[in-house]
Formats: sequence, C-alpha cells, structure tokens
Amino acid sequence: MADEEIAVAVCYVLKIDGHDLGTFDSCDGLGCEVEIEQREEGGNNGYVWQLPTRVRFSNVRLSRPVTAASRDVTKWFAGTVHGAARRTATIEARTLAGELITSWGLRDVVPVRWTGPRFDAATPRAAMETVELAHHGFFGPGWGG
Repeated sequence: MADEEIAVAVCYVLKIDGHDLGTFDSCDGLGCEVEIEQREEGGNNGYVWQLPTRVRFSNVRLSRPVTAASRDVTKWFAGTVHGAARRTATIEARTLAGELITSWGLRDVVPVRWTGPRFDAATPRAAMETVELAHHGFFGPGWGG
C-alpha cells in the first residue's frame, strides 16, 4: 500500500459514443446495488434465505460551470424529444495536469435531467449546470468486458 498513489481527481470528462461533451467539476452517483429477496424455509429457524435477484444502477450526476461545451449537452438532451436512443458513455477521472486516473464505461445511457444555472444578483457565482444520466450497467476492465 505504501507504493500506491491516492487517486485525487479534479475533473471528469464525459464522452458519449466517443464524442467529448467536456469537463465537469463533480461526478456523483457512480454505484450499484444488488437487490435481495428474503425467503423463509419451513422447519429452518436458524436463518432466512437471502437471495440476490437483480442489480440496480443509480443515476449519475455531473456538474460544472456553464461553458461553450454546454451547447453539446443541451443539444444531446433536446434530441431525446424525438426518441431517446441509448448510448455508450465513458466518464474519465483526470488530474489537474490532464493525466487519466481511471475511467468508467456506462451501457445504454439516456439523459434524464438537465438543470441549468440559477441566477441571483445578490450572490454572484459561476453559472452551474448539471446533467443526470440513467444507465444499464458498467463495462470495461473489472466489469466483465
């Protein structure tokens, strides 16, 4: 463990079908959970069977200040009005120097929410946007292909 570096990411690059949608400051929701069904067996009073059923993947949210790349995100999102084609996404965690730390591949991605900036003259700050993605699982090294 002493020889390993701790992965400190400062930005996240989102690519949809290989098309770069820009760099984001935060990424939240990368995860999955196995649903468990409990079954009681007659005559077995020692425990309840815990049976795994399906895997549920949480939505992923990426946020950043509004930039020229924001047009690509809103254009992709607006295209879902005519039918949401499921895409492949890659989220890359990168250092300040742009070095790749690691990445996650997402299967069958559709955008489910875009939140634009909140404007308030009383508290000036960067105009932020957030895009939320639903997916059907991970792919790549460690995820079975």
